[in-house]
Amino acid sequence: QLQASGGGLVQTGGSLRLSCAASGRTFSSHTMGWFRQAPGKEREFVAAIRRIDGRPYSADSVKGRFTMSRDNAKNTVYLQMNSLKPEDTAVYYCAARLSGILSTIRTSTSYNYWGQGTQVTVSS
Repeated sequence: QLQASGGGLVQTGGSLRLSCAASGRTFSSHTMGWFRQAPGKEREFVAAIRRIDGRPYSADSVKGRFTMSRDNAKNTVYLQMNSLKPEDTAVYYCAARLSGILSTIRTSTSYNYWGQGTQVTVSS
């Protein structure tokens, strides 16, 4: 089970840190990802950390602003979001997958486990 938290209302240029705590199983052997979904839009990839080598991946729209990290000892992943923009407003979901080819790391359907989502609202 994945539990996302840390969302909220922030002004343009502000920062938030999202957390995703795992329970019931150890996710250290899983690739972990963050996705987001704005009203009326499809769910989109934000960032991921590959299980094999810990290499991070991020969407072009958030590069240089968002950083994903993981703490396996705490069974938790984080998404540090800086320089937030109104277009970052969405429900953010954490997800996990045990296996999958690299080319699908940005594909939401390749993830098996999902958290409930946390709302991030960036005001202009």
